[in-house]
Amino acid sequence: MICNYYSYSLPFRHPFTISRGTKTHQPTLLVELEHKGLKGYGEAPAIAYYHIPVEKMIADLEANKAMIERFALTDPKRYWHYLHHLLPQNPFLVCALDIAAWDLFGKQVGKPLFSLWGLDPAKGPQTDFTIGIDSVDKMVAKMKEKPWPIYKIKLGVEEDIAIVEALRQHTDARLRVDANAGWTVDEALRKIPRLAELGVEFVEQPLAKDDWEGMKVLYRQSALPLFADESCVKEEDVEACHEHFHGINIKLTKCSGLTPARRMIEKARSLGMKVMVGSMNESTVGSAAIAHLLPELDFVDMDGPLLLSEDLATGLVFDFGKVTIPRGPGLGVSFTGKKNSLPM
Repeated sequence: MICNYYSYSLPFRHPFTISRGTKTHQPTLLVELEHKGLKGYGEAPAIAYYHIPVEKMIADLEANKAMIERFALTDPKRYWHYLHHLLPQNPFLVCALDIAAWDLFGKQVGKPLFSLWGLDPAKGPQTDFTIGIDSVDKMVAKMKEKPWPIYKIKLGVEEDIAIVEALRQHTDARLRVDANAGWTVDEALRKIPRLAELGVEFVEQPLAKDDWEGMKVLYRQSALPLFADESCVKEEDVEACHEHFHGINIKLTKCSGLTPARRMIEKARSLGMKVMVGSMNESTVGSAAIAHLLPELDFVDMDGPLLLSEDLATGLVFDFGKVTIPRGPGLGVSFTGKKNSLPM
């Protein structure tokens, strides 16, 4: 195989704020695996608080490029295991390469990923649309700009309840809340009952990722289902989240790709937990990878292409929450980004 890569800083339509801070652009790495004229694409956004910037992904790719290209791609799952051992400290880069390998393999055999996995493309949940932390007026304006059946509301500030009360006055849509580890146990116990009264469906990552004792308390007393995000990064975390959370939110970039994500889904199901896959503000390339998992999910947050004002591919269709899984081979999308960062 031949491996190339391209880096981007994709602008948001609006500044994107969560409890950890604000950003105006999403840095991301796009990798391309080519074999006999066929090209597969994968993506890994960089998230500052995971300390794997695009520059780190590129440095590790360059240092291991010969080994990455040497593998004979006959099974993407075997390739993931190879990459997992080759790049044990860089799950983000492994994710991009794993998605690219699945895309390439699907093109080699002429089948979309959902078909390779025996999934029904007609099934799957609607995606929510994220409203980042802002003034209430601006958050309401964002909702009115994007009428949608489900909104995910970023919280984790003193005015959380006032924000949701104000938003509820302007929409009958389903609401979900993501605290991004921004609450204490006492705050959560105080806020969650009121959020339930306001029709919130569930709460994502209410406490710090390692506050397991706090989560035990919250799990027993919460009026709403609780989903792990920052507490559920890799495969081993799924079992740890059992009886601390009611469900898990899998991020492809954090867990290192589609291959481990599918095992995490299976494990969560065996434990009786609900399953969600979430966005890390991927373009259509990374979001298409999520789309092929839709028939296996209870909930999904894959609104990256809707939040960004610049995209890297076409072929993924959003229609008022409904996502149409691309039917072409592999990911089924067409890469349209400028190839602006080829290695020298």
